[in-house]
Amino acid sequence: MMAIQKPYNVLFLCTGNSARSITAEAIMNHRGGPNFVAYSAGSHPSGSVRPEALRQLEAAHLPVSGLRSKAWEEFSRQDSPKMDFVFIVCDNAANEVCPVWPGQPMTAHWGVPDPAGVQGTPEQVQKAFRDAFFLLDRRISLFLSLPLSTLSGLSLKKEIDNIGRQ
Repeated sequence: MMAIQKPYNVLFLCTGNSARSITAEAIMNHRGGPNFVAYSAGSHPSGSVRPEALRQLEAAHLPVSGLRSKAWEEFSRQDSPKMDFVFIVCDNAANEVCPVWPGQPMTAHWGVPDPAGVQGTPEQVQKAFRDAFFLLDRRISLFLSLPLSTLSGLSLKKEIDNIGRQ
């Protein structure tokens, strides 16, 4: 009888947990299930999910129920799920303070420009949220195509870091 592999837990971190990390959580749970369970959190959560992010997810036919802005401390408690992967989606170019995740999960920086910081016409703001969605969707799809069970730790880390540059 073949052993059933538990799903990998993935945490997407950002500062406000209102757009990018929430979007990544929704994409990963949709594309990665049942082998992956995604969560998101922020170092300084805004307390609410941006309506533009929710509209973009709905436009992509992804479920939005249960999505909420939360602090990363929620995932550092003793009874929290053990994370296998942590992806930081803050964009260094915007001089954001990105959270640092303690422990042993494999981590990578997948910087994504912050659509919540875009000022302009409603169309320009919508485009920023759409662009962030497609960048995260592409990176998550590439990550999900990796042969995780056959890559050594170092090879896997290299592949995950490479995805963040695409």
